[in-house]
Formats: sequence, C-alpha cells, structure tokens
Amino acid sequence: MTLKTYLFSTLFFISALASSQEVWTLDECVAYAVKNNLQINDFELNTASNKESYRQSVRSLLPIINGFADYNINFGRSINPEDNSFVNTEFFSNNYSLQSSFDVFQGFQKINNIKASKFLYKVTQEESLQQKYLLAFRVMSAYYDIQFIQGLIDIAKEQVEISQTNYDLVKKQVELGVMAGADLYEAESLLYADSLTLTQNENRLKAAKLTLLQAMNIEGENDITLQPELISTGSFEETEKMISDSIFVVAKDFMPSIKAQDFRVKAAKKQLSAVRGSLYPSISLQGGIGTGYFETIRDSLGTTIPYKDQIRDNTFKFIGASLNVPVFNGWANRSRVKQQKIALERAKNNAKITEQELYQIIQQLVQEHEALMAETIQTQKGIESQGLAFAIAQKRYEKGMINAIELRQSKNLFATAQNQNLQAQLRLRVNNSTLDFYKGLPIFNIN
Repeated sequence: MTLKTYLFSTLFFISALASSQEVWTLDECVAYAVKNNLQINDFELNTASNKESYRQSVRSLLPIINGFADYNINFGRSINPEDNSFVNTEFFSNNYSLQSSFDVFQGFQKINNIKASKFLYKVTQEESLQQKYLLAFRVMSAYYDIQFIQGLIDIAKEQVEISQTNYDLVKKQVELGVMAGADLYEAESLLYADSLTLTQNENRLKAAKLTLLQAMNIEGENDITLQPELISTGSFEETEKMISDSIFVVAKDFMPSIKAQDFRVKAAKKQLSAVRGSLYPSISLQGGIGTGYFETIRDSLGTTIPYKDQIRDNTFKFIGASLNVPVFNGWANRSRVKQQKIALERAKNNAKITEQELYQIIQQLVQEHEALMAETIQTQKGIESQGLAFAIAQKRYEKGMINAIELRQSKNLFATAQNQNLQAQLRLRVNNSTLDFYKGLPIFNIN
C-alpha cells in the first residue's frame, strides 16, 4: 500500500467514525425535525399564500387602469365613422384608449375585507407554530421512548450477567458432583430466557429509533445515537401542588391554537361587516382618454388624412361617476348576511371548544403529575425491597437452599420493579416538560 493510499484510507475511516458517533440532544432532534418536516413546510407555504392574499386585498384600494388597442379591416358593407354613412369600400381602422375606474364607496367592503385577510393571515401563522409544537412533542415522545428502551436493555444486560454467573457457578458445582445435572438445565433455561428478553428489547430499540428518524425526516439512516439522560435514583419529595386554573390562564395567552381561533372570530366579524356593506349603494368614478385612425376619413380633396393628424384630431376624453343601488336580487345579499352570522357563531363556538380542550389537557396533566409522583416514590421503594429480597435469594441459591425456579421468581420481581421505576421516572419527566411548556417556559427552542 502506498503512503497516499494509506493516508486517504485513514482520513476516510476517521471521518466515517466521527459521522457515526454524532450524538443528538433533544433540542437538536426537535430543531432538525422542524426544519426538515414536509408537513411543516406545507403550513409555511400556506402562510405565505395567505400573506400574499392579505397584500392583494390592500392593493384592491388602488384604481383600476386598463389600456386598449385594436386594428380592424372592414370588408363589404360597413359604417363610415366620419359621417355614419354606409360604404362598400374595404378600409382599416386603428383605435387606442386608456381607461380607469375607482371605487369611491362600497359600504366599506374593501376595508373590512382587508382586516379579515390580515386576521386570516395571522391564523395561518399561529397554525404553523402550533404544528411545530405538536411535532416537537412527537419528537420528545419518541426521544424518551428510546431512553426508556435503552434503560430496559441495561437492566436486561444486568439480568443476563447474573444468569451467566449463576450458570457458570452451577456448571462447576455439577462438575464437582455437588449439584445435579437438572440444576444446570434450569440455570441454562434462565440464561436463555434473559437473553431472549435482551434481544426483544434490542429489537424494540431499533423500532423506536426508526420512529424518531421518521419524525425527524432523516433519510438514508437507520440508527441514531442520543445524548444519555441521567435518570435520578434518589428520593422524591412532594412538590408544590399544581393548580390547573392558574396554568390554563398562562397557557391561554400564548398557545397558538387559542390565538388562531381568536383571530378566526375577528376575521368572521370583519367578513360579516363586509357582507353587510353589499346592502348599501356604491359609488365609483370612471375616466379615460382615447384616439383612433380611420382610412375613410378624408379631406376636401378626397385624400385620406395622415395617421399622425388623425391621432391628434380624434383624441377624446371622458370622466364620469356611477351610482349602483341594490334594490332586489332575490334576497341573495341578505341571505349572505345570515350565512355569515352563522359562520361568526360557529367561529365563537370553535374558540370555546379549543379553550375547553386545552383546559382538559392541562387538568389531565396535573392529575397525572400527582399520580406519577406517588408512583415514582412507590416504585423506588419497590426497587429497594425487591433488590434486598433478590440479594438474599441469590445467597440462598448459591448455598443450595432454593432451586432455580425460586431464584427466577425473585430475579423477575426485581427486574419488574426496575422496569416500573424507570418507566415512572421517564413518564414523570415528559409530564414535567409538558407542564413547563404550558406554564410558558422555553422547553422547545423553536423560534
């Protein structure tokens, strides 16, 4: 191998090793997911669309200006534009005009539509932020699922090590004739059972990592390394009692789902005002300037007047105003007003539903927090008692006072206590993070 090839291979190996050892924190997982999630991207595009709709509603206040030009060739019997007589001569004409119209009054429809468009634009902004928060919670759930399963794997490895140690001990005692061969089979069966549990948990870990990778939208990867979470094993004390109402008051002021519904109500009010404007008369101004060239316009000698002279002499201007009074159109406008009133009431009702759902979520989280605190304390005590019981059973097993089945029961109870405590602690951590979010604390660095 040449020196150049050796250096290239070494650098490639180091870079691959560094890439494979990238460690992700929860904040990094959330940030990556928010940046690369396609559903979030769709909400962002919807926000951009509503922003342009709002801008266009503002532009609707500007006058409308249209330019017009034509070129016509007349055949057969036609009207002479010079004296409105009929002629049978082929001729051509050329016209130009510039016209403008401006709405002076339309019952404030455009003003109210602008305000409604602005509120709807804000709705999409809040909905986009709400989707980011929901994605962040999904990522956090998947993140802690991996932490939980990793904890189960650690516990399972510990159980396998214990079973392996016991198997080796029984094997030596069987070789010395102290224990029967059946005892070795029982120890081997226990080792296989613990090894199977370890394999099952390792498979669960792969599935959990895949769930997180899909939530983050990382393509081409099937594994991810997370920052190890420190799980407390100390005592838990009762924290200050949480009150659902106080948390709800804080959450109500910043939750995007609540703000989005409030903006929908405001938009519905402005849309109702705009529809009511159609019941009023409307006034508009018009004006324009134009000219034209006609081959049939001739001078006293019968010569067609030149193009430049006709464009100058045929110039016309106009200005005017129009008044439109809605008298009767089959009650269509009044029906639209009634429909918009219903839409406003629905928006108000949906806002109340959203507030109620938020309060119920917080209420459930507070109740779950109290339950998890008690459960964590009890499972911690369970670990201590089951750990002591298993230590005693292990010594008795080594002295031949109990068989492998009794040892398995004690060891399984100890492993179950460890699993329950691990699950309770991680659920409590997720619960605390969620409650902190509703308290307005910066749990996710989304913005």
